[in-house]
Formats: sequence, structure tokens, C-alpha cells
Amino acid sequence: MKSPKILCTHSHRQPLLMLSSLNNHKTKFWAALALIVALLIPSMSFVDNLPLNDAQLKTVLILCLAALLWASEWLPLFIVSFIILALELIWLTPAVTALGSAPSEALFFAPFFSNIILLFMGGFVLSSIMQKASLDARFAHWILKVTKGKPSTTLLGIIGACAFLSMWMSNTATTAMMLTLVLPLLKRLRPDSPFRVGLVLAIPLACNLGGIGTPIGTPPNAIAMSYLAGKGIEVSFLEWMALTIPFLLFALFVLWFALLKKYPAGSDVLQVPEKDEQPFTPRQWISVGIFALTVLGWLIGGQFGLKTGTVALFPIIASFWLGLLDQNDFRSLPWDVLFMVAGGIALGVAIDITDLGSVIVSALPLAGSYQFLVVVLIFVTAILGTVMSNTATAGLLIPLVVSLSLPPAQLLVLVLAITLNCSTAMVLPVSTPPNAIAFSSGVIKVRDLAPMGLLMVFLGVVTAFTFGPLYWFAII
Repeated sequence: MKSPKILCTHSHRQPLLMLSSLNNHKTKFWAALALIVALLIPSMSFVDNLPLNDAQLKTVLILCLAALLWASEWLPLFIVSFIILALELIWLTPAVTALGSAPSEALFFAPFFSNIILLFMGGFVLSSIMQKASLDARFAHWILKVTKGKPSTTLLGIIGACAFLSMWMSNTATTAMMLTLVLPLLKRLRPDSPFRVGLVLAIPLACNLGGIGTPIGTPPNAIAMSYLAGKGIEVSFLEWMALTIPFLLFALFVLWFALLKKYPAGSDVLQVPEKDEQPFTPRQWISVGIFALTVLGWLIGGQFGLKTGTVALFPIIASFWLGLLDQNDFRSLPWDVLFMVAGGIALGVAIDITDLGSVIVSALPLAGSYQFLVVVLIFVTAILGTVMSNTATAGLLIPLVVSLSLPPAQLLVLVLAITLNCSTAMVLPVSTPPNAIAFSSGVIKVRDLAPMGLLMVFLGVVTAFTFGPLYWFAII
């Protein structure tokens, strides 16, 4: 008699959960719609005064629809990319053709398997072989073991491990793995110790920041590199790291210092559990070799005329050929992220071929002021990145930025500032997946996350105005 009761309970609960989820999506949709309308109404007279042709007006409508769907998450983000592509092929292409230009359909299809998409796919494959060989867990445990239980050093080790792993693999997966390793350590602290909160809070924030350091660390980086390449500004893997690593290290140090001050450990000492590490297996050695050769190829491949996407073919081919990954692993790759990035790039193609960005910027009263553009775009990035996906934020803003008539150096600096601020927007549990995962642990609350998230937002904004431009202009 128990089985039918369980089945009956489940059958009633499941529709209720689905209805709750549906209502949540509806609420987010209407909230996002209200936000978009509130932003559009004051600018209606501005838009009416713009000399927009039919193709440019259709591009504006596609852009607004994408913004609404991305902000509300009413539909899966990758579905929005397919909607963008469909509207560009069916609705926008005839309008552009009527103006005397005849864009090829391949122009809109190309972003879905471009050099940047291949680069990201290679990064996902590396992440998969690292996780499947348990190399990520070995590295993380080694970091904890080296710190020897001293709270400040342990916190620094956790931050460093999270950031380093997030440079090469999904920050969401890194957060989940590090929480699994760190949560047992909390039992070795006093129940009322504030350091418990600091340890858990360090994980999502460091993972969010870690993606800044490499082109494959987070999707906004890929979007930025793709659009810069379209403008003839090629940024190699090594050059990206040179541009971003100093900021990353500075941000991680500020995070470490702030957490120690706000959540002191007092006299607590952490005893990291001993773990009998077995020697590396052949599978692990092969995985390490593939990882090392791929990273080396990304760092120096440009000197031999190899694009980063071309180098990314090596781990993809080697991993599946040697049996490190199988067809199930291939199917489980985060294809939704790849298509999300591709949709953002395709949206930029529409803005570029219709020359929409130049028209809008030329109508701004302060369009000639580079400082004005920096101020406005940085604050818009910080606000949007807090309430919506950082990938969606980059997909909306970077296409507009690269359409501006700016010198290459100024364009590169502005795109870098926007990209970095996408990654530092982490105020709310919904701002990033790592935040949501850490919040679900029950150890941290919004009142813990928000102040530290605001500190990171403030750090990103200040950097975009001060240290960032000075450093970037000096080395480019």
C-alpha cells in the first residue's frame, strides 16, 4: 500500500513544482518587460529622431527582443540565440538586400562554428578530462594540504585554487567541487565562528574572478575576442593573460584581505583531513600531457600562425581518440553555453552590417567624448551584469561598442573594461551560477554575499577608470 501512496504524492508534487517554476519565469518575464519599457519610453523621441532605415529598425527590434528574453530567462538562453538567427535569416536579410547589399546567409551561420566557439569547445573538453581523471580534486586537496590548517593561509589557498581552476574549467563545476571539499572543514570550526561564512563565501567569488584570466575562462571573454578580431584587433591567448592577470591577482588579494577582516578566524585552527594519495595512473599522466601541450599551444601557437581554435582541435581529437572521453561525454558538453555565445556574436553581425551602432552613437550629444562612453558603458555593465547573465550582458553591449568609430587602442581598452566588469558583477545569488550554488549550501545569506559582491563591483568599476586604462594603454 505504500508504493501507490508514494507515487500519488509524487504525482501531485511534480505539477506543483512545475507550476511554481512556471510562475517564477512569468514573474521574471514581466519584471524584465517592465524594465525594458521603462528604459525605452524616455528614449522614444530620441529613436524617432534617428535616421534609421528599415534594416536598422529591424535590428533594433531584434536587439530589444533578445534583451527582454535574456534578462527575463523566460526561455532558455540558447533558444534565444536560435531566435536571433531565425529573425536575421528570414526577416533582416531581405531588408538588407533591399538596400542594395546582398549578405550571404553564411555570414549569420558563421558565428555558430567560429574560431572562438572552437576555442571554448576545446576548453570544455579539457575541463571534462580533468574532472574525469580526478585531477581537479587532487589539485584542490593539495592546496588545502599545503596550507597546514592556518586559517589565513587556508583561505588564501582556497581562493587561489578556485581562481586557478576557473581559468581552465567551468567556474560552476569548480564551485561545486570546492564546496564538496570545504564543507567538511567547517565541522572543525566553532559553530559560531564567523570564519565559516568567510570560507564558503570565498569559493563563488574567487571562481567568478578566476574566469577573467584566460580567454576560455568565461563566455564574455570569448565574445570580446571574437568582436575584436572582427575589427582586425587580434589578441592572442598569451596577450589576453598579460592584459588580465595583474587585475585578477589584485582582485583576489582584495577579496582575501576583505574576507579576513569581515570574517576573522580568531583562535580557530583547521585540520585538513589526511588523504592517501595514490600514484598517478596512466590515464592521469595522459590527461596532464594533453592539458600541458594544449596550454603551450595556446601560449605560443600564434608565433607559428596557429589560431587558438585550431590548437583547440588537439585536445578534442586526442581525448576522444585515446578513449579518455566517450560519446556520452561528448553529448554532455555544455552546448547551451556555446550556442549562447554564438547568438551574441550573430547579433553583433547584424549591428555591424546595418551600421546601426554608428548611427546611434553619432546621434548622442556627447558621442565624441571617449570618457563619456567609458563612464556610461561601465556603469551600465555593472548594473546589467548584476541582474542578468554576464554572457547576455556582454552579448548585448560589446557588439554596440565595437561598432563605434574609435582608434584600435581605445576600442580594445573599452572592450576589456566592459568584459572585466561583466565578471565582477556578483552581488546577488542569481547573478552567477557559482553564487547560486554556494547560496544553496545554507551557510551564507544574502546579507553576507551582497557586501562582498558590491566590493567586487566597486573594484571592477574603479579599475576600469584608473589602473586598467593606464596599464592597458602602456602595454598595447
